[in-house]
Amino acid sequence: MDRYHFDPAVKAVLERLRVPLAVYQFVEKRVVTVVLSDGFCKLFDYEDKRQAYYDMDHNMYKMTHPDDVSRIANEAFRFATEGGSYEVVYRTLTANHKNYKIIHSFGEHVFAEDGTRLAYVWYTDEGSYTDEADNQQSAVNAAFCKALQQESFIKASYYDFLTGLPCMSYFFELADDWRTNHASKETPVALLYMDLCGMKFFNRKFGFSEGDQLLRGFGNILKKHFSNENCSRFGSDHFCVFTEAKGVEDKLRQIFSEFSSFNKKKNIPVRVGIFIDTGSALSSSACCDRAKYACDTMRHTFLSRYCYFNDSMLEQADLTQYFIDNLDRAIEERWIQVYYQPIIRAANGRVCDEEALARWVDPVRGVISPSEFIPILEEARLIYKLDLYIVEQVLEKITRQRDAGLYMVAGSVNLSRVDFDTCDIVEEVCRRVDASGLGRNCLKIELTESSVGRDYEYMKAQIDRFRELGFHVWMDDFGSGYSSLDLLQSIRFDLIKFDMRFMKEFYNGEKSRIILTELIKLAIALGIDTVCEGVETREQADFLREVGCTKLQGYFFCKPIPEAAIFDRYRRGIQIGFENPLVSAYYADIGRINLYDLASVSGEETHGGRKYFNTVPMAIFETDENSFQLVRCNRTFRKFIEKTFGAIPIGESLDYSVSKSKFGSNFLKSMRDTTEIGSKLFFSDEMSDGTSIKALLKLVSSNPVGSTRAFVVAVLSVDYGIGAASMR
Repeated sequence: MDRYHFDPAVKAVLERLRVPLAVYQFVEKRVVTVVLSDGFCKLFDYEDKRQAYYDMDHNMYKMTHPDDVSRIANEAFRFATEGGSYEVVYRTLTANHKNYKIIHSFGEHVFAEDGTRLAYVWYTDEGSYTDEADNQQSAVNAAFCKALQQESFIKASYYDFLTGLPCMSYFFELADDWRTNHASKETPVALLYMDLCGMKFFNRKFGFSEGDQLLRGFGNILKKHFSNENCSRFGSDHFCVFTEAKGVEDKLRQIFSEFSSFNKKKNIPVRVGIFIDTGSALSSSACCDRAKYACDTMRHTFLSRYCYFNDSMLEQADLTQYFIDNLDRAIEERWIQVYYQPIIRAANGRVCDEEALARWVDPVRGVISPSEFIPILEEARLIYKLDLYIVEQVLEKITRQRDAGLYMVAGSVNLSRVDFDTCDIVEEVCRRVDASGLGRNCLKIELTESSVGRDYEYMKAQIDRFRELGFHVWMDDFGSGYSSLDLLQSIRFDLIKFDMRFMKEFYNGEKSRIILTELIKLAIALGIDTVCEGVETREQADFLREVGCTKLQGYFFCKPIPEAAIFDRYRRGIQIGFENPLVSAYYADIGRINLYDLASVSGEETHGGRKYFNTVPMAIFETDENSFQLVRCNRTFRKFIEKTFGAIPIGESLDYSVSKSKFGSNFLKSMRDTTEIGSKLFFSDEMSDGTSIKALLKLVSSNPVGSTRAFVVAVLSVDYGIGAASMR
């Protein structure tokens, strides 16, 4: 049906009427404007009649009180579809946009000469609206105010009560009709699915009233660009739009810009999925689903962005549903199998632990990587079923290993952060281990660094629970993100697993090796064991052994294999071999020694790194032509100097000639004669009291202002003479 057109002379008469009048027509399930009178424009403060016509067709309720929009929109829809009379009282903004006035509207249908049904609606101004009683109000005005205040939400609604946009079911009707009528134009149609990112947090921070204002504001921006009847609020913070595909990106960029400035910039990002329909037979609902798939791919994006749907997204959506629907069956029928990757003790080359990894071996789809199904199960909050199943399988495997006469080594299992939200995972794991008859030390709990960092206090309490119950807790993937050393200071871990990216960077220069060496040294000093993932070459394994990494894991030793393959390797005599638990502590102590750190052998007690600051005596001296002074020194050097020479204040200038007999001539001569920066010199010296030392001296730098130079000195050995103790 086409829009009705009055005879120009008749239309001119109607438009000149001083009475507020509008003539509407219901075309393709939407209200279109046929005539607006001068009285209408005056009542609703329009100086430009063209703007009035545009607003009535595209955003009819832009000035209407938000609480009244859905009520009058629903009544208008009933009037258009069912007939009868129309009478509505509502509030609309005055010209100053600060106050509301009450509008009383009446309508009835009139048939034109050609049979077209038109809706004539008259409007009257019933005075200003106020929330409180006013003695100057007329009885009629007061009655209208009271009625509006008591108006409740519409139970059966075609329009959203908050934004005044069509509800989802009515929106699909509008979209289906629009797409059908638009098909003859042979131009693509776009369906947009929009998600306001972070609405829950916004409501918690600013309150639901502010949240409602934000939703209304976003709805008004959509109306401005797409018209009222082309948009819908699907509930919560989700909106949908249908429009011509041409120019849609420009409109979205404009919407992002306007919304970012809305509400004094107190807002949130918008994610938009776009489905382009080029004449398919899909329903509008199915098109909208596809736009939602595109939107959901950006769920971890926290900036305003848009994304187009493609067929691979539909395939992924089908796969997602497949995993969710078949998880219980996969567990029951053992489609999910546990593969084990050995963790090797660096000091003896034996398997000291095994990491349990899930593999989905599907009867139809074949072997499915955990990277495909684990994120889906996490998002569906079903991952706890998988993780507890893995725990049970590990316990059964260890029992079979014991019964076969093999040494038992612990299995490590990866727990998801979501596990802690969906059940009491600590209690569930503990109950299963106790029921197996095995010790709690047979199971190691792996948690990723990122999972611990979210909701820190809660996760710290859960880790403490595990450890108090006798479980070892490992931090997995350390170094894979924004590593926080504060976690190591605040939470007690038994082991750190270094992410395999350190090994991937192993041959790209020394930086990764230096960083890894220092991290391992730090862990040893804190009494924490270490394992490095991704070891693929002998050179990498040798390096990790040298710097004190206690455990190694990677394809250089063995890829993940199922339990049957492990026992088969034993039968064939090609196994790596399980470690005897009785010697674990012994080899752990051996493995912690860093062969690039003198502190590993110079301290009084190095077990577990408990004496981190027991290292060789080291100090920095500054010299000029006639004197030298102590600038910095470590604790060990301070003790050495006090025992050997007496206290030397830091920063006190000492004359060469006076100090020569006390400190030894070779020490002072070495500092005076060394002139090349970076050059090193080993020297020995004997003091006047018979004490002899062996030391290493290196020129660090020369001061460009003046003649001073800085040296670092490391004392390698001290002999206090006959009967005296030696420091070596």
